[in-house]
Amino acid sequence: MDVEAYLGACAGRVEGVLEKVLPGVDEAPRDLHRAMRHLVFPGGKRIRPALAIAGAEAAGCPSEAALPMAAAVELVHTYSLIHDDLPCMDDDAERRGRPTVHVVYGEAVAVLAGDALLALAFELLAGGDGAPERRMAAVGELARAAGSRNLVGGQADDLSLAESEATEAAVSSIHRRKTAALMAAASAGGALLAGADGDDVACLRSFGEKVGLAFQIADDLLDDGRDEPASMVRLLGREEAARRSESLLAAAVAELARFGGRAAPLRELARFAARRAR
Repeated sequence: MDVEAYLGACAGRVEGVLEKVLPGVDEAPRDLHRAMRHLVFPGGKRIRPALAIAGAEAAGCPSEAALPMAAAVELVHTYSLIHDDLPCMDDDAERRGRPTVHVVYGEAVAVLAGDALLALAFELLAGGDGAPERRMAAVGELARAAGSRNLVGGQADDLSLAESEATEAAVSSIHRRKTAALMAAASAGGALLAGADGDDVACLRSFGEKVGLAFQIADDLLDDGRDEPASMVRLLGREEAARRSESLLAAAVAELARFGGRAAPLRELARFAARRAR
């Protein structure tokens, strides 16, 4: 399977949804709506939306039904990037090859743009055409991943982590919540929204968490893990961190045995996510 082609195809489908739900650049208040779109278009590889689509396919469900979750996950991810880049957090001036949102539109508008993207994600999920109980379950799946026990709490602990406190357990906890939880919600949520049963959803959630942990190690390997306390590369060294990523990848792929050939895209997405630095 050509994973780059698969990612591109998924990105095109998801961007069609995002284009429809995001306010236009000339809709008032214009600065806010332009700031909301600034980091969404052009986006990154759209790995999380692809996981949502591939999760539905693995469970034997129609991938079209997973598109609201795929787009909602990308909106939550983009909101988190906008807020992470703020001067009060990571203070980054560039993201995806362009100035960050607060650099272009100011800090206040950047905060509001992130808030609006988060709200839009749940509006999209709650207002879809699927069965109400599945839409509400998908809302819960994404809300848990985005809240204080996961993404937001992971970011809080990442900001406060001192180098002397950076144990394997502490760093793994941050990675599980800040990165892996959203990937787990994507993998499971797309299938859940599209009609998968509870056992399949649980398996896909476990798969997504393992992929997310491997993905974060790959990120640390790409950055050499020099600057942040919350880095497995800094703790373990490059070789051991790479081995840890490979072990997580193997465990993630093993979760997919029940799905047979339908999970081929998920397997390739997992390998792509875990091996980007190698």
